[in-house]
Amino acid sequence: MATSQPGASKQNGDRFWASGKLLYRPNAGGLVTAVAPVVVVAVHVEPAIFDAYYNGCCNGTFWPLFHSMPDRTIFSADNWKAYQAVNLEFAEKTVNALRRLIETEEENAGTPLVWLHDYHLMLAANTIRNSADDLGLKCKLGFFLHIPFPPWDIFRLFPWADEVLQGMLGCDMVGFHIEDYCLNFVDCCQRRLGCRVDRKGLLVEHGGRTVRVRPLPIGIPYERFVELAKAAPPVITNKDQKTVLGVDRLDYTKGLVHRLKSFEVLLEKHPEHREKVVLMQIAVPSRTDVKEYQDLKEEMDQLVGRINGRFTTPNWSPIKYIYGCVSQDELAAFYREAAVALVTPLRDGMNLVAKEFVACQINTPPGVLIVSPFAGAGEMMHEALICNPYEINEAAEVIHRALTMPEDERTLRMNSLRKREKVHDVDYWMRSFLKGMGTLISEDGDDVLPTTMQPVTLEDFDEYLSKYIGNTDKLALMLDYDGTLAPIAPHPDLAILPPETKHVLERLSNMPEVYISIISGRNVNNVKAMVGIEGLTYAGNHGLEILHPDGSRFVHPMPVEFEDKVSDLLKVLQEQVCKEGAWVENKGALLTFHYRETPLDVRQEMVAQAKLLIEQAGFKPAQAHCAIEAKPPVQWNKGRASIYILRTAFGLDWSERIRIIYAGDDTTDEDAMEALKGMAATFRVTQSQIIRTVAERRLPSTDSVLTMLKWVERHFGKRLPRGNSYGNNLCKKGDVMKMEMSFKTDDISPTS
Repeated sequence: MATSQPGASKQNGDRFWASGKLLYRPNAGGLVTAVAPVVVVAVHVEPAIFDAYYNGCCNGTFWPLFHSMPDRTIFSADNWKAYQAVNLEFAEKTVNALRRLIETEEENAGTPLVWLHDYHLMLAANTIRNSADDLGLKCKLGFFLHIPFPPWDIFRLFPWADEVLQGMLGCDMVGFHIEDYCLNFVDCCQRRLGCRVDRKGLLVEHGGRTVRVRPLPIGIPYERFVELAKAAPPVITNKDQKTVLGVDRLDYTKGLVHRLKSFEVLLEKHPEHREKVVLMQIAVPSRTDVKEYQDLKEEMDQLVGRINGRFTTPNWSPIKYIYGCVSQDELAAFYREAAVALVTPLRDGMNLVAKEFVACQINTPPGVLIVSPFAGAGEMMHEALICNPYEINEAAEVIHRALTMPEDERTLRMNSLRKREKVHDVDYWMRSFLKGMGTLISEDGDDVLPTTMQPVTLEDFDEYLSKYIGNTDKLALMLDYDGTLAPIAPHPDLAILPPETKHVLERLSNMPEVYISIISGRNVNNVKAMVGIEGLTYAGNHGLEILHPDGSRFVHPMPVEFEDKVSDLLKVLQEQVCKEGAWVENKGALLTFHYRETPLDVRQEMVAQAKLLIEQAGFKPAQAHCAIEAKPPVQWNKGRASIYILRTAFGLDWSERIRIIYAGDDTTDEDAMEALKGMAATFRVTQSQIIRTVAERRLPSTDSVLTMLKWVERHFGKRLPRGNSYGNNLCKKGDVMKMEMSFKTDDISPTS
């Protein structure tokens, strides 16, 4: 697909308008070289939105940030909104194309593959996946990033980092150029999203799926460049002078200023190269309407002028600077004739100039390739000379070594480079990606099946929980019920606690070091009946009512005027929106409107109407699993309830004496995890594709919660029995808990 702006009148990158007609021409950059032209579907974007998306977010934010240059990065909420909007537009066009494709293809044509490319479309996959699922369309989703993926300490600077990671994880496979970028991505998924990962196998568990992460170094159309080099006319140069060649977009990531300064040092320290060597720097114009690039051009012009003014003789100028576009025929000739190629970016995803130079080295003796270790090519092209562009003096010495390298060494290095690039060309890269996606048949004739992570094991919790819990004497387990301990069911009465989970909880409840509280959206009597274990603390209605192990009860006060409104709202919801499978659950202090069984085509309108009715009645609508909860307007939630439970059970200094594990699957659990942040190990149980959470880790299912409970049992089961001291802070059975309440318009807080 291609992005276009209606009403534009001048050339802009790969698109321009002539006589009101949208035309296309190739743009500069490695991606264009690697991916052959295909039939495109235009995505029309308003000029202002396009500018905020492309120049603002893509090039002003992602480009410098992903190249580990945060000082050049601009963070803008408006640009981010434009990025979201354009990604949504691309996703919708893709789903429409996918639907047309499936309608016209035969049933046995296979599963279509949607292959998303680069940092411009990092959010689109989730929308495509969710929309395709809603329409019953099957497809495979792949993503390839053509620039570096930054390490955790850089990526975490982006305010909407969660959304980017989850967008990419909407795919079945995510590809990067080299393993370092893969490991950075996996690390960010674990540390930012709390995903379970397999670093060795490069797997990320997300949304109930296993996403494969693969290093797939991109190649070039090797034979095409060989033929271009053979056919290109000779370059008119002084045969007594060697050419050091640089070919780059004029971009601050390419290290052009550092390169010119290194060449200047070369001429200073090695005057024997004067009048013998010429640096030909081709700088392709890029983003010319951006001030930062205009400033770079001005700096380059001044630097070239200064160096030439310093060293130029009547018969020789040290630098030949070409600012403009060069055809591939001309470029192939420059590659072929160059004695040295300088590919020394400060940071680069791969850099295909290095590969193009190698393909065009058909002369004898061949030239020498110099590569930066901060480009993906530096990881792959081991026979090249490695040069740190930040080390100006060292870089000058590497250029000197290349210019004076013996012919046999040059030949040996270049032959090895050419053999590798001939095999690992762009077709090999594309086949590798498709094979990794399982869309090609392997050489032995079998379909390549996607790799999946093993079920959660006890060892998965060792590193995380062992460090946190250590040798502490007390542990408070705070657990949600539906979707955490018991699988989500079509009706609350069917959400039965699995027998094995109940047995583990029973054994844990008999351990003096372990304190257990169940905090649910159900009413407190119902959740106790569903769990059926004595000696636990039960909190219902998200903590509005709490039943302690000794039988004492806390009930958060409701504003008097809302007591009658609950029954009125129940009646209104039943009359106006309870249809086609929707129903209302009466929990006493609050109501829950369930729509899990409603058809998709009426669900959106029904949910919107229910929310409106809830708001009109003075309640707060809160999203739950295929449900909307009507909450009274009181400042009390699972977070406040959790703190209250801990204080009641362990005293005012509870945070100094115990460790806490909280696990929940709902948005209401986020309140508790936020309140306990920094004081608890928190788990969000989720299979959702896109979800923002403050939890430190994610668990994919109730089965993994069971495994976590088994880990706790194993950890504390190794210890000698200790006295049960946590109960000393609880009220004695039969006592009446007296709470002094103060009511404000925005807060109700108990004080004991």
